[in-house]
Amino acid sequence: MQLSIQSLAAIAIDLQSGLSQRDRFQRLINSLRQLLSCDAAALLRFEGQQFTPLAIDGLTQDVLGRRFALGDHPRLEAIARAGNVVRFPATSDLPDPYDGLIPDHGSLKVHACIGLPLFAEQDLIGALTFDSLNPMQFDRFSNEELRLIGVLAAGALNNALLLEMLEQQSFTPLTTTSANSTGAPEEMIGLSPLMQQLKREINIVAASDLNVLITGETGVGKELVTRAIHQKSSRASKPLVYLNCAALPESVAESELFGHVKGAFTGAIQHRIGKFELADNGTLFLDEIGELSLSLQAKLLRVIQYGDLQRVGDDHNKRVNVRILAATNSDLKQAVVDGLFRADLYHRLSVFPIVVPPLRERVSDIALLAGFFCERCRIKLGLSQLTLPPATLARLEHYAWPGNIRELEHAVYRAAILARATQNSTELELLPAHFNLQAESLPDTVNTALPETIIQADLATMTQHFQRNVIYKTLAECDMNWAAAARRLHIDSGNLHRLAKRLGLK
Repeated sequence: MQLSIQSLAAIAIDLQSGLSQRDRFQRLINSLRQLLSCDAAALLRFEGQQFTPLAIDGLTQDVLGRRFALGDHPRLEAIARAGNVVRFPATSDLPDPYDGLIPDHGSLKVHACIGLPLFAEQDLIGALTFDSLNPMQFDRFSNEELRLIGVLAAGALNNALLLEMLEQQSFTPLTTTSANSTGAPEEMIGLSPLMQQLKREINIVAASDLNVLITGETGVGKELVTRAIHQKSSRASKPLVYLNCAALPESVAESELFGHVKGAFTGAIQHRIGKFELADNGTLFLDEIGELSLSLQAKLLRVIQYGDLQRVGDDHNKRVNVRILAATNSDLKQAVVDGLFRADLYHRLSVFPIVVPPLRERVSDIALLAGFFCERCRIKLGLSQLTLPPATLARLEHYAWPGNIRELEHAVYRAAILARATQNSTELELLPAHFNLQAESLPDTVNTALPETIIQADLATMTQHFQRNVIYKTLAECDMNWAAAARRLHIDSGNLHRLAKRLGLK
């Protein structure tokens, strides 16, 4: 055997170490890539007829954000349908999902590829993939050796999935999962500490029946948070009803919320059920809740307090059981102070407040999100390849994204259209020029020495001056990469952005 018992035993022991699941998977992939001396390795989870990368080594960072649907990737489909080791010959005409995604190798094609389907009993739960630019790299390894690797990985992945089910205590039936335009389940992309915290909060509150106030800037994904809470709740099999309060004319707002009876007003030619009745036993999502008038706020408060409502023009009350998820990009606390929002309604809605962080505070997630949108765009445009070189990812990470995730998604699609027009190929590379983003800039030189006037100032001023210059210098040394600068300074990326904003650097 080319693989020694000692090396496999070391990997097995490593998988039992006291690390997080993500770190454990990453260590597994790093060890296996080194063991097989290949150019790239990946551990993928299988769910909903698609593969989701859990850990990668030797591939560009945006791969972690890509989702590989079986119908769009014939090699991965072959792995999913196999019950054994799959070896793709160097002459295979099946496109490799990682072509163009191995750093520093440009458009070179993968020449050797191995896939190991991972099973829990008879169910496919994931796969291992190994790729090499050397067409004979894997010839010296037997299928028996590779199957041993697969058993180790399958056990680790299955344990992680079981733990995830226990921790989340999800009530979601598979049939109620919402889908996007590609048919894949919606999800929140991101591995940053802020996103991990957000997902924990969602899992905590979803299992309860509390009302939730979701706040955040435009484009951060508040609606996606709403869907996640609903899908993980005991109401998942019931309706999730959406209402945009900002788009409601005052004249019809009450009818939209509570319904009306025939003849209640001019134009009421038949009975109409309102959003509350439609959401009975389910969830009502009130988007832009801060735009509701004070009179409607009072009526909404009554329904939340007592669970009964009156249709417009009706003398009878109706009982409803509705969970309220409200969202806003405005400061409702300040609106209460200004008399524009009822304090009692605010406290009823914000039983469990959730703040969705802006994209500029989770810079490490930008590559993942860009990869996710690239894969969607590639399929929509019928492309065989859509890649993001390092210079482009650096530019995306330097931009402040005032429109957040929605702006990033539109930017990727726009860049792909421009690239297709100029590159005249089905294998496109999105260059910085295709995005037309103004990256943040710093002075060419930075002096960390304290001037005499600063030395004579108070300690706080001197500290701020020193911090400002150290951040300047570190960013310059990291080619304006905020995430890399944060790692060098041993500080969370989000905290670095907040500190830079406070110091007047952003």
